[in-house]
Amino acid sequence: MSSAIIEVEHVTKRVRDSTGELTILHDISFTLEPRESVAIVGASGSGKSTLLGIIAGLDTPTSGTVKLAGHDLFALDEDARARVRAEKIGFVFQSFQLMGNLTALENVMLPLELQGRGDARRAATEMLARVGLGARLHHYPRLLSGGEQQRVALARAFVVQPAVLLADEPTGSLDFATGEKVMELMFDLNRERGTTLVLVTHDRAIAQRCDRQIRIEAGRIAPATIAA
Repeated sequence: MSSAIIEVEHVTKRVRDSTGELTILHDISFTLEPRESVAIVGASGSGKSTLLGIIAGLDTPTSGTVKLAGHDLFALDEDARARVRAEKIGFVFQSFQLMGNLTALENVMLPLELQGRGDARRAATEMLARVGLGARLHHYPRLLSGGEQQRVALARAFVVQPAVLLADEPTGSLDFATGEKVMELMFDLNRERGTTLVLVTHDRAIAQRCDRQIRIEAGRIAPATIAA
């Protein structure tokens, strides 16, 4: 039985537009082990974010399979995939994706409440303290800086103790110094929580901090870039 937390096998993604059929991803295969950190890198339009969406089960491949913690995602219906996501995956996005009408504490509590957790307030409070926002529990996103909002997003992602964290350009909207602090926190949490980190980034310095890099070029894995 495979020990891999993620198994991507022969994934191809095609779409049709007014000019015909376009292949976004072509025969992508790789595996990721528990606790591993991997950067998916490549030029804009190479298919990185599409690949991340397929790994999450948010997008469907034209062909191929993705297994997450032993679950064949595309053998499941949408409701079952959503349950696997809720149990196994945390997300961090460039645009933070916080709920503007909820406080920092309420944003972090939300995924725990959706799981029916009775300790949501305590766990969310502790997680926000861990990311340095213990004094910002009751602030709404509009009252937080970009770096603080991204730390709330990190707290929300890690509070459910996901097996996998998927991050899509998490420092893309932050200045360099703030982005450095956020990434340091992300890698610290990754080590503490034993989470597998899959990170889409244009930043070479961030990519080099990961255990491995997978370079996507024109929808294919570039030769000799998957190794550590």
